[in-house]
Amino acid sequence: MLPLVLASSSPYRRELLSRLRLPFSCSAPDIDESPLPAEQADTLVRRLSAQKALTLSHSFDNHLIIGSDQVAVLDNQIIGKPHNFERAREQLLAASGKSLTFLTGLSLLNSQSGQLQTDCIPFTVHFRPLSEAQIERYLHAEQPYDCAGSFKSEGLGVSLFRSTEGSDANSLIGLPLIRLVDMLQAAGVEIP
Repeated sequence: MLPLVLASSSPYRRELLSRLRLPFSCSAPDIDESPLPAEQADTLVRRLSAQKALTLSHSFDNHLIIGSDQVAVLDNQIIGKPHNFERAREQLLAASGKSLTFLTGLSLLNSQSGQLQTDCIPFTVHFRPLSEAQIERYLHAEQPYDCAGSFKSEGLGVSLFRSTEGSDANSLIGLPLIRLVDMLQAAGVEIP
């Protein structure tokens, strides 16, 4: 098996990938993640996940490189990481009683052969109606300022949900493991 490289510095993606019990290393690609003019969200995450893997192929020329990128979409608008309390409060107020769709682009590049597999995996969170007091208590408790959508689904953020829908809850955290296993198996990797 070719060595695995995760094209990310995300501790969340690193923890998810470790669940597969495969040895891997991490390296963060330096790319511009800005959307192109009129670029749709699903096209953006596919492009960026592939670009992350391809960028690392120059340094890791005999590897399987995993690239992933995620955006959250609310009312047909891409929302990013809030970075601070006020933006997180605004995002959760806007999402109250609504649905937020996460689109996760996933790519697996065999840098030896050049074979690239790319997909976009959707996952939707349906929020409960949220009061400002609930939102503020949650934000003070968990401080999810580095998370798209302003919550941590693997923590207390689940209390904000009415329901979820999608084929892989891991995609909500940023790395759709079910689809990744499919890609790894197609690349000849045996999963324990």
